[in-house]
Amino acid sequence: MKKLLYVLLALVVIAGVLLTALPTVLHKAGWHPKYEGPTWDLPGKRALIITTSHSVLAAPGETKGKATGVFGSEFTHPYYTFQDGGMEVEIASVQGGEIPIDPGSFFYALKSPEDERYLNDPIAQAKVKNSIPIADVDMSQYDIVFIAGGWGAAYDLAQSPELAEKVSQAYYADRTPVLGGVCHGLLGLVSARDRDGKLLVAGRRMTGVTDKQIREFGIDLTPRHPETELRKAGAVFESSTAFRDMFATHVVVDDQKRFVTGQNQNSGLETSHRMMQVIAERE
Repeated sequence: MKKLLYVLLALVVIAGVLLTALPTVLHKAGWHPKYEGPTWDLPGKRALIITTSHSVLAAPGETKGKATGVFGSEFTHPYYTFQDGGMEVEIASVQGGEIPIDPGSFFYALKSPEDERYLNDPIAQAKVKNSIPIADVDMSQYDIVFIAGGWGAAYDLAQSPELAEKVSQAYYADRTPVLGGVCHGLLGLVSARDRDGKLLVAGRRMTGVTDKQIREFGIDLTPRHPETELRKAGAVFESSTAFRDMFATHVVVDDQKRFVTGQNQNSGLETSHRMMQVIAERE
């Protein structure tokens, strides 16, 4: 009996060590890489972060399923990057009101420092709880428009005529804002058109979450997949890969420097800094 107790105790200790080490292991594998590039100060500039309003991971039309929404780091990373650079940051969603956040976002092993900061920031939380409906947004007021992803984005970003119209308005706004986002957020760009009725993303170098990453997660019931939809819209799709694409990252600035896109949840920090860089280098 005593020997069995020692074995059980050893197993508990080993499990504790593994659980403690898991965040570091994932980070070393490529999850939420640290941004080590240049930073920029843009006081007086304004940024808008747009998210999904969809909260259920289920087949289209079904209302019961696993809770989902925006993936936490895909809005916390740009939010604090822009804010720390002196920008005023507002948050909008397809329907407005409280934004659903995928509960898995803040699992201890996946949580980033920016996620932790958000969880202790009542001002940011109030913005998420009372997001601006996309139909009410004045796109002429922003220098950066960042569209966050998450599984929920597959259900409503590309399908929203209001969002498509707002992206088109932003593209032609006097401030010449930089547009983009990460992961499933890029679905918010695929339906926007130029003044000649052509899709805005056609012919542009872009990235987004890969079909391979979605297959690796084993989720095939979502209605839209960014790589597929970007290619269908005529974008020149780029990406990186890894033994699992959830550990890859890639950021693309299009040749006209109007769009900055990030591959997945690992790309938010670099994407937001690169957006700020484009603005700073115009000055």
